[in-house]
Amino acid sequence: MHAESQRGNEVRNILVDFGYNPVTLLTNMEVLKIEAEKFDAFVLSHGHYDHFGGLVGFLSATRDKLKKNLPFFVGGEDCFCTRTATSGGQFGALDRQAIKDSNLVLMMAEGPAIVADHAFTTGKIAESSFEKPLRSTREKVGVVNGFGCFPDKISSAKNTGEFVVDDFEHEIGTNFLLKDKGLVVLTSCSHRGVINTIRQAQVASGIQKVHAVIGGFHLVPPLDDDYFRQIITALKEINPDYIVPAHCTGEPFYDMVRREMPGKVFQSNVGTLYTFTA
Repeated sequence: MHAESQRGNEVRNILVDFGYNPVTLLTNMEVLKIEAEKFDAFVLSHGHYDHFGGLVGFLSATRDKLKKNLPFFVGGEDCFCTRTATSGGQFGALDRQAIKDSNLVLMMAEGPAIVADHAFTTGKIAESSFEKPLRSTREKVGVVNGFGCFPDKISSAKNTGEFVVDDFEHEIGTNFLLKDKGLVVLTSCSHRGVINTIRQAQVASGIQKVHAVIGGFHLVPPLDDDYFRQIITALKEINPDYIVPAHCTGEPFYDMVRREMPGKVFQSNVGTLYTFTA
């Protein structure tokens, strides 16, 4: 997601995640006329290849255009661990050296952090609700051929030398406060739970009012209708003005929430532009 914000005459541009491959990312930027030199910060929501796969090629193609010392936010060292899908297949590991070689400033945002003056990250998302997020990947601590996460910076419970269930404690959301209208929450994937993500943004900001929730909700099978209804009940209590489910939400939940919360739910597609004004 490309997030552009304006406060008075001050404009900031943030790129949240990098997609599966650089060709798609760079092509979409060209079509949408998004110039790399405008970016003020990067945020990687979590260490899944479909969110960082486009990073290395993007940096290679834009290195000479980017502002110097751009901050690159991740939710902690855990973001760099090697991952595999629980159903089989490799998810790879984030390329730390490519980030350094592009003169980006790596920002470990385990707690809430200000991004490019206008936005803020959630920091670690507490599992504070009824949600039982799906554990779709496994992770392994250690560095092999320069890739992976440093064992001395990871909890001993995960530092077993083997693949363990991924708890996504490094996942972060990116958020804005739209004056008196409330929070705009960019969830990315909600592996920690979409309600947990929203609540963490509320805790981090001290603001309860939510104007919009945009991004993946990660509500796919084997989750069922009863679980979907719990999520919708919680969303009704939070009462955002707009809900924009995207990547990894799942069509069954989208259909249900659209029926249950008419006038609030909008479908997101690649290239869709949403403008929120104070």
